[in-house]
Amino acid sequence: MLEKCFKLKENGTSVRTEIIAGLTTFMTMAYIIALNPNILTNYREGGDALWNGVFLATCISSAIGMFAMAFLANKPFCLAPGMGLNSFFAIVVGNLIAMTGMGYVDSFQTVLCVILIEGIVFLILSLLNIREKIVESIPLGVRLGIAPSIGLMLMNIGLGSNVYIADENYNQFFVLKDFFGSLTAKYAKDTMGSAYPTMVLSVVTMFIGLFVIVVLAHKGVKGAVILGMLVASVIYWIGDFAFLHVNPFESLATASFVPAFGDMASTTLFKFNFAGLAQVGWMTVIILIITFCIIDMFDTIGTLVGTASKADMVDKEGNMPNMKEALLSDAIGTIAGSATGTSTVTTFVESTSGVAAGGRTGLTAFTCGVVFLLCMFLAPIAAIIPAAATSAALIYVGVLMMSGLKKIDFEDMSIGVPVALMMIAMPVSSSIGHAIGIGMVSYTIIKIFTGKAKEVSVLTYVISAIFLVKFFLAV
Repeated sequence: MLEKCFKLKENGTSVRTEIIAGLTTFMTMAYIIALNPNILTNYREGGDALWNGVFLATCISSAIGMFAMAFLANKPFCLAPGMGLNSFFAIVVGNLIAMTGMGYVDSFQTVLCVILIEGIVFLILSLLNIREKIVESIPLGVRLGIAPSIGLMLMNIGLGSNVYIADENYNQFFVLKDFFGSLTAKYAKDTMGSAYPTMVLSVVTMFIGLFVIVVLAHKGVKGAVILGMLVASVIYWIGDFAFLHVNPFESLATASFVPAFGDMASTTLFKFNFAGLAQVGWMTVIILIITFCIIDMFDTIGTLVGTASKADMVDKEGNMPNMKEALLSDAIGTIAGSATGTSTVTTFVESTSGVAAGGRTGLTAFTCGVVFLLCMFLAPIAAIIPAAATSAALIYVGVLMMSGLKKIDFEDMSIGVPVALMMIAMPVSSSIGHAIGIGMVSYTIIKIFTGKAKEVSVLTYVISAIFLVKFFLAV
């Protein structure tokens, strides 16, 4: 049955490999399960009921998006509420409170209306193949540069922001900036104070996990990524207990494994506050919808193209089969997210970890989706996976994706410059969509002023113009 549904042999994979790949992707993106409700509710400003509702919405909408990806597109790409988009959602909620005087929950439910409209727009664009045409409008050289740019972003997340330690005063310290960025170890110790021992344990754990993954992968061991993450987790737990005298499993003793469906029903499930849109003003609403659409569209396109390139799922022109179905799955996930109570659901760049583990079909996405649903009951267990272990996987996958640089002709400045700009913009801005926009605009401008304007397609001109408006027009 699985063979017939997912065409495993045709894609050169097996049930075991796909399940391991799904679990690998889950472990690298499990952080979103707790982080998303924290961001969207401003760390429970909307109350525990809203937090519980968003938590369940995160699990359910992510699973729906992944099931759509599995059965419609048969691709190993996993979905969840997107980072960056959820932060923007929270900022918009705060602005609406200031503009209208509505409470947090009312403002939250108003923005859910925007997400619903965005999802419907994307559904229509996907059915009409317009989103697919937009993908094809990205010049091949720029498309080839997306994967290594994402690789740099993954490495930046793994080394730069994924692992942070807070002291007793809630000051946060990061691996690259505060540990390796210190002039001396003594300076780092003095600066971090009580957070320093945990930082050392995290850094050691992260690099041991990375080296275990590299060695296992070199030996051809299947599941090298997830095994490396498990080794790193065990080392961290032992270090926690032996050196920091902390019980890493203490949270499990008081954790609740019963989902708060009642809270979800009262705060987020189909709780659209359309009346709130009238208070905001339709021009503002339209601008918000367009902004969410632009960011989500190019984040998704970039992730799909970059990950598919790494998995050799693209043809000679750089196009991925079943792109329409993959984009349709993204739209379905977003609509499901708005209906259950969360921000835009999009394809996660962490899907590359599952691809690196051998995932090639929708069974990878299906496996990850099932685990997301289980997390409604097992979230406390997912929460004890240390960030250092996931960083090891992100760094490794990021390095793998850098191999795409060999396909790029840096002698052609109309390609080399846009790709170089994307490669710096993506990790710094943490926005795949905005980085692609910078690449598209620079490609178009260089072609125009080097006498090759006719080589640029009409749709590329249109998209470049849209990004220029997005970047520079203050409204």
